[in-house]
Amino acid sequence: MNSTPKEILSNYWGFESFRGSQEEIINAIINGQDVLGLLPTGGGKSLCFQVPALSKDGICIVISPLIALIENQVNNLQKLGIKAIGLKGGLKFNELDKLLDNCIYGNYKFLYLSPERLQQEFVQERIKSMNVSMFVIDEAHCISQWGHDFRPAYLSCSVLRQLHATPPVVALTATATKRVSEDIINSLELTFPLVIKDSFFRKNIGLEVQFTEDKRGYLKQYCQQVQQSAIIYVRSRRMAEELSKFLVQNNISATFYHGGVDQNKKTERLELWLKNNYKIMVATNAFGMGIDKPDVELVIHYQIPDSVENYFQEAGRAGRNGAFAKAIILTNTTDKVLVKKQFLDILPSVAHVKMIYKKLSTFFQIGYGEFTEARFHLNFNEFCSIYKLNTFVTYNTLQILDRNSVISLSENFSKKITIKFITDKDTLYRYIDQNNKLSDFIKIVLRTYGGLFEFDTPINTYMLSKKTSMPEYKIHENFELLAKDEIIEYSSATSDLEMFFLVPRDDDRTINLFAKNIEEQNQLKIEKVNAMLSYIENDTVCRSIQLLGYFGELQEQPCGICDVCTSQKTENTSIVHAKIKIIKALKEKDAGSRELQLKLNISQETIISALQELLEDNLITLNNINEYQLL
Repeated sequence: MNSTPKEILSNYWGFESFRGSQEEIINAIINGQDVLGLLPTGGGKSLCFQVPALSKDGICIVISPLIALIENQVNNLQKLGIKAIGLKGGLKFNELDKLLDNCIYGNYKFLYLSPERLQQEFVQERIKSMNVSMFVIDEAHCISQWGHDFRPAYLSCSVLRQLHATPPVVALTATATKRVSEDIINSLELTFPLVIKDSFFRKNIGLEVQFTEDKRGYLKQYCQQVQQSAIIYVRSRRMAEELSKFLVQNNISATFYHGGVDQNKKTERLELWLKNNYKIMVATNAFGMGIDKPDVELVIHYQIPDSVENYFQEAGRAGRNGAFAKAIILTNTTDKVLVKKQFLDILPSVAHVKMIYKKLSTFFQIGYGEFTEARFHLNFNEFCSIYKLNTFVTYNTLQILDRNSVISLSENFSKKITIKFITDKDTLYRYIDQNNKLSDFIKIVLRTYGGLFEFDTPINTYMLSKKTSMPEYKIHENFELLAKDEIIEYSSATSDLEMFFLVPRDDDRTINLFAKNIEEQNQLKIEKVNAMLSYIENDTVCRSIQLLGYFGELQEQPCGICDVCTSQKTENTSIVHAKIKIIKALKEKDAGSRELQLKLNISQETIISALQELLEDNLITLNNINEYQLL
């Protein structure tokens, strides 16, 4: 084993020196100190724990939020000849048992797992038997309810102190306000931690906000100029597919990536993009975390993000190689309305949460004061249809009830059924003529949903059952038959919600226990969306100064490369040129401001600014008939 961090860095990664605060964090960990590291996207967070883990005896346990991120890090370590294990989803018990045995007896240096996996008692018991060198909480902002990506399962990370009291705990994130940082320290019970915050300033990224009603035109223009690679962020799966198709139709190398893409296709598209076989990746926020591609020269947000934190992290994926890059938001006035509708109109009030809780209890015939340990199956679409509920608000409400331990939801809750017609319309019509039993069914599906030939389209089987007068199982059978005959692509996962109640029914009093928290969370969401909108609308303050100020970092010097700074430079340059022209004109004859403006073809605003500066510099003066003359 290498004796010093620099030797480890050189031998495994080929670097001769550390960046920013990496060395200070590493030394603190080696000395057994807890750490909260706030490092910018692309700031080398992984090395902060990987290097000291290789210098210490035992195994480093890393809690990470995404399976794709776990796989990426484990693969990178294994390529370096470092023994690392990642606990993926879908492992059978004997596979999980064997992997954990390897962690105890196999001299492995890293174990990566999700916070959900950490909640399993079996996993916790096996961790107790391991020689743990340190615990690492990656993307630590997920542990805070005040963060932009709160994930309740992250709260289970506090159990690590109970499993092993002495190893240092290291929390790392690229986006955290002061309030979130304090929440991380308290939730993880960090003891006298070293709190390190490197500057979030990325001097090589030119930030821009482009207002236009022709967003596709601008997108096409920007993408045509890309030499290496770019990421286009959107908020919906359909938009990802639409824009990818639009770019391809305009002879631009592009593909799309979102949560509904088959895992094998995800891996294939990611690999091709990493190798620059695809220049443009159009994606939802399911793409990017842990993707370390150095030559991304452009990141475009085609729709307004829901928070400054998300935007800052996604924009920070540009220019990791230090070369100049751009991060652009394409927007218009319609977008502002849509972002409020999408993120704020679906926030459930306390009264709404109480109403849904009562209807849920009534639906399952649970009396006031009654408690049952029974598990219930609920067709979510049916529940919303019966009570005429908005599905998005209801979804958020059930998550609130789950997060506050009123009910417990299964993981299958949010999965959907999707279909896409993969044959041409002429073939489909011939198929309809030859299959009378499916004829009416196919026609109703086509009338009910648009875009079925272009996109994977989510299907509400409960609503379709009502329209066709068929039981839902028959709907599934028909789709399976159409898929077998290669008429459609059909993806099916149960949309039933498995849930059980955790407390006796107490209606309003149950919700009152956390009503204040609901109101605070709603207000926080409103503030985050408004902060994002303020950033977009503020065209007078340097973009970097605005973003850094949001995270509590004072940046006095403007970046010089954002749209605000460059527009001011252009304005200042125009004034300099105007002053030169004015002096030349006044050498010929005295003149008023209006005369100078018309003669020199310069805007009124620039003329006034230039004349004011010449007066202040005592280069010109006004005569008694309000004409300017040289001194």
